[in-house]
Amino acid sequence: MATEVLPDDRALRSGRRERALAQMAAHDLDILVLGRQANVRYVSGAPQLWVAGTRPFGPTCVVVAETGAIHLLSTWDEGVPEDIPHENLYGIAWNPMNTISVLQGIEGAVTAKRVGTDALSPGFAQLLPVAFPNAELVDGELAMRAARRIKTTEEVAALRESIRVAENGLAAAVAELRPGISEKTLAGVLLEAMAAGGVSTPATQDVAWVTSRDHPWRRGSDDGRVAAGDLVALSAGVLAGGYAGEVGRSWPVGELDGAADLYRRWELLWDRLYEACQPAAPAAELLTAYHAAGEPLPPMPVARGLGLGFDPPVVSAHLPATAAEEQLEPGMVLAVTGYVWQRGVGAVFGREAVLITADGPELLTTSPSWQGVVHA
Repeated sequence: MATEVLPDDRALRSGRRERALAQMAAHDLDILVLGRQANVRYVSGAPQLWVAGTRPFGPTCVVVAETGAIHLLSTWDEGVPEDIPHENLYGIAWNPMNTISVLQGIEGAVTAKRVGTDALSPGFAQLLPVAFPNAELVDGELAMRAARRIKTTEEVAALRESIRVAENGLAAAVAELRPGISEKTLAGVLLEAMAAGGVSTPATQDVAWVTSRDHPWRRGSDDGRVAAGDLVALSAGVLAGGYAGEVGRSWPVGELDGAADLYRRWELLWDRLYEACQPAAPAAELLTAYHAAGEPLPPMPVARGLGLGFDPPVVSAHLPATAAEEQLEPGMVLAVTGYVWQRGVGAVFGREAVLITADGPELLTTSPSWQGVVHA
C-alpha cells in the first residue's frame, strides 16, 4: 500500500476530463464550479478527503471550458497532478470573500456568460455572481451526471480492480461463516481482508446480516449472531482509488430445508435481470424482470450506477418515472441486485456488477454462489 498521496493515472484522469469538457460544451457552460468530492476528483484527478454525511457547499474546483484550465482548492500540492500548476491552487479561507477574490482572478471569470455549479448554498448563491458578474448561474450537475454515467476504458479497469478487492473480502467472510459467529466479527474479517488488499475505505455500512424467516425485509437475529439453519447475506463494497466495487451473496449455515428451491428462484430472477441489461433498453426493464419472474420488488434499488461513488442511473420501485425515462447505454456499469424470500427459510440476496457493452451485458463479478455457480 502506498504511503504517499498520488494523483490518478494520467490516462484515467485525461479521459474523464475530456468527457467533462465535452459535456460543458453540450450544456453551453463557460465555467464549471464543483463542490461535490466525486466530481472534483473526476475532473482534477486529485484524491479528495471522503466525508460521511453532508457538508456545506464550497467552490472546491473550477473548470474553464475555453482553456481547459483546472483551479483547485488545496493547501498543498501532494497528490495534485502535474498538469494543474501550483499557481492554480488556492487555499482554504475562513472569510468567503477571500475565496471569491481568487475566483475573480481566474482567466475568463469576467467574460463568462454561463456558469454551472454542481450544488449551491444560500451564501454562495449571493457570492458567486460577484465572482462571475456577467454570467447566468445554472445547474452544472446535469453536465457532470452526463459525463460520469458512461465509463472510459480506464475507468472500467479501475472498477475491475475495486471489485477484485471486494470479492477477496467476501471470500474471507464466507470462509469464517459458522454457527455462533457474530455479524460484527464477519464484518471485521471482511474489512481486514480489504485492508490487506490495500483498501481501507468501505463503500457500504452493512456487511453481514442474518435474513429473517418471518419477514422479507428484516434482520433475522436478535443478538447479531449466526445460528445453524440461518441464511446469511454478505455485502462487500470498497472504494479503491475512489471507485466503488460491490458484490453480494447469501450463504446458508448448515442444512436448511428449502434453500435449494430458493436459490433456483434467485437464478431464474437473475437470468431475467441480466437479460434486461441490454444497450438502448429502458431501465424500467429491470423492474419488469422482477414481475416476469413472479417476485415482489425489493425496497432497495434494483440497479444503480457504479463509478466514483454512485452514478446514475438509479432504478428503484420507488422511482418508477425515473426508471421509465432512463435508457441503458454502452459504457454504463451497474450494481444489479436480485432478492427473493421464502417464509420459514429466509432470503437469498445477490448483487453483481454488470458492464453494458454495445454487444450486450458483461459480468464483472466472478464470486461463486453457495452452489458453486459463477453467474454468466
